Amino acid sequence: MSDIIVTTGATPGPSGPGFNQPNRLEINTLISQPIPFSLYIQALSLLEQTQQGDPASHFQLGGIHGLPFQPWDGAGENPVDPQAWLGYCTHGSMLFPTWHRPYVALYEQELQKQALIVAQNYTDQATWVDAAKKLRAPYWDWATNSVPPPEVVSKTTVNILTAPDGTSTDVPNPLLSYTFNPIDPSFTFPFDSWPTTLRSPTSEDPDATTDVNALISTLQSMQSDLTGSTYNLCLFVNDWPAFSNHTVGDGGSASNSLEGIHDRVHGSVGGHMGDTGVAAFDPIFFLHHCNVDRILSLWEAINFGTWVASGPAERGSWTIPESATIGPKTPLAPFRNSKNSYWPSSATTSTLALNYSYPEFNGLVGTSPTVIRDKILQYVESQYGRGRSTGLGGGFGGIRLAQPAPGGGAKAQAPVAAAPSHSRGGAPHSAPKPEYGKEGPTVINDWTCRIHCKKYELGGSYWVLIFLGEVPEDPSKWHTCSSFVGGHYCFVNSVADKCSNCRTQADLVTEGFVHLNAAIASRSGHSSYDPSVITPYLQRNLTWRVQKANRQGVEISKLPSLEVTVSATPLTYKPGATVPSAGEPYYHHHITHGSVGGAIHALLG
Repeated sequence: MSDIIVTTGATPGPSGPGFNQPNRLEINTLISQPIPFSLYIQALSLLEQTQQGDPASHFQLGGIHGLPFQPWDGAGENPVDPQAWLGYCTHGSMLFPTWHRPYVALYEQELQKQALIVAQNYTDQATWVDAAKKLRAPYWDWATNSVPPPEVVSKTTVNILTAPDGTSTDVPNPLLSYTFNPIDPSFTFPFDSWPTTLRSPTSEDPDATTDVNALISTLQSMQSDLTGSTYNLCLFVNDWPAFSNHTVGDGGSASNSLEGIHDRVHGSVGGHMGDTGVAAFDPIFFLHHCNVDRILSLWEAINFGTWVASGPAERGSWTIPESATIGPKTPLAPFRNSKNSYWPSSATTSTLALNYSYPEFNGLVGTSPTVIRDKILQYVESQYGRGRSTGLGGGFGGIRLAQPAPGGGAKAQAPVAAAPSHSRGGAPHSAPKPEYGKEGPTVINDWTCRIHCKKYELGGSYWVLIFLGEVPEDPSKWHTCSSFVGGHYCFVNSVADKCSNCRTQADLVTEGFVHLNAAIASRSGHSSYDPSVITPYLQRNLTWRVQKANRQGVEISKLPSLEVTVSATPLTYKPGATVPSAGEPYYHHHITHGSVGGAIHALLG
């Protein structure tokens, strides 16, 4: 057992009352800091060059997430089902956020070990070693910048300070892709012929390459959807089952789960990232999952005391029987907190336990949960709410007219603003701040599409895309056309027959939401979100398409489980309130009823 890897997190910083651990930095911030970025690039290169058989290699660490479906570092040598490989994955489970927390911390600790080795080679060793001790894995805040910097998506070389004297040097960029040596025999088509990880691949042929322009365009098209979904998640989802995973059960909200938003990023990057079995081999995976973990931290601060709920395992895993009850104490294999035990979710409520933090929590250590909640609410509102293309914040998506809640409710008049033009990418528009009902509550309807479909019905990953307006015939143009609003991605393992968690989820229905307000404001010409105005508009203009991960279109009839419905949720802005409060969603089933994949019933409510 002496060589067993224990997940401790990176080297701890100062400890004690009021001390924070070193921050994980947003990737753009890290790039702007020459010494930490130079250490990060060299450490990542060393991890990727480590032989694939080493448990601490990039390949083996990436393989924990899916293929090659082998026990990692001896974890699970006595499976609950000895007849088949079950996999560690917890997608579609209440353990999804907490299982990935020690996973990223494990990668972070191995990354830092390499950084400490690199630091020894510099003449000014003390400075570099100190920087290595503070180094943490960066995150990519896709809710603010859906397109990562060129150092992540396009530059074949990056400029760093190299040993021994810190000379500025261009070196190969390890963030662009990972090269397999060799391609593992467990990989299936098309991954069995691609020598490196790809994003938005040009084809499924062996000579395919990453289509950088297509990647950037697709990510740009998702900006409003990702920003608005993150805002809604943090503010309006307050129970763990609804927050944690994409299975049906929204807890009364009309907002996406953390896993549902996470899935869309995987699908938008595409290629290896679009398949659960091989996603973690792409270096962008850990940038993405650091942000997923960060959103977990923000949500936890707003919903203090709400954590993993107990319930039936149902589907099981390599180490969890199907008949088991999962909950806060369930071991999160294969991540050990000692040589003989695994981390439970109950021990992961604080990032400080794994020796890292996020900048949003600077100065808050040791303060009360109420103070932390208020500060994080203010941050979420400023970062993802007012002044951004959420359709809720930024001038309510361009329309600042008070509306009554369905069936009645508070009324207050507010000035009408012309619908602003919305950028298809880059920085969202800046809009006037809402009045927040200076003379009384202001109520606005948040119009949303709810998408239900069976996760494994098409045998691989796929999109359900939402449009307002004419849709091009060419599926390759769907994500970037002017009528595109957003989409729900079913993140699927292409070799699901080898994964118990996947096999037993054959009839699993996933749930996703696409918010419509920003698109309505910029395209409809209307100055009201009242149902009498919006329902006929949506009946004329709302449509949807189904698309495989390889961007091929699929006849909607081939996804018979699909049901797209529309709701309006009243959001009340009270005088002096920092953020709005949400009422119960009111479903307008008649809007989509009668269309293939639309609401099954035409009843209102």
